[in-house]
Amino acid sequence: MHSPRWISIFGSAALFAAPMIAAPTQESVPPPANKASAQTGSSSGKKASTRHQHDFLIKGTVFTAEGLSFGGAHIRIRKNGEKSFHWQSQANSRGEFAIRVVQGAQYEVVVGEKGYKQQKKSVDATGSERIEEVVFHMEREGSKPS
Repeated sequence: MHSPRWISIFGSAALFAAPMIAAPTQESVPPPANKASAQTGSSSGKKASTRHQHDFLIKGTVFTAEGLSFGGAHIRIRKNGEKSFHWQSQANSRGEFAIRVVQGAQYEVVVGEKGYKQQKKSVDATGSERIEEVVFHMEREGSKPS
C-alpha cells in the first residue's frame, strides 16, 4: 500500500493549497463616491471655495521672558466690547498658534498661563488684510518688567 510518509506529504500540500484555491480573488475597487460631498467638499451643501471666504486668521507666537518658545500657553479671543471669549486654543510645542475668526470686527487676544502675567493685544480684522501676526513675551508674576 501507500507509505505513511507520502500520505503526510500530500496531506500537507493539500492543506496549504486549499486556501489558495478556495479564496476568492480580491480586486481593488474604489468605494462609490458621494456626489454631493465630492462636489462641495462637505455634506453641508456649501461650496468649498466659499467656506472660509469671510475668515480672518490670527497667527501668533508665545515666548518666555528668556526668548524660548512657550508651548501650552492658553490663547483666548473675543470681540472688543464683549465679556465672553468665543475662540480659544493652546500654543503648540513651538509656542505657535493660529485661530480663524470672522472678518470685519476688532478682537482682543489674551494669552495666559498659571504663574505668568496675562498678556493682551488688539487685532483689527476690518481691513482688506486677511492675516495678522502677533507675538507675546510672557513675564512671570511678581517679576519686574525689563
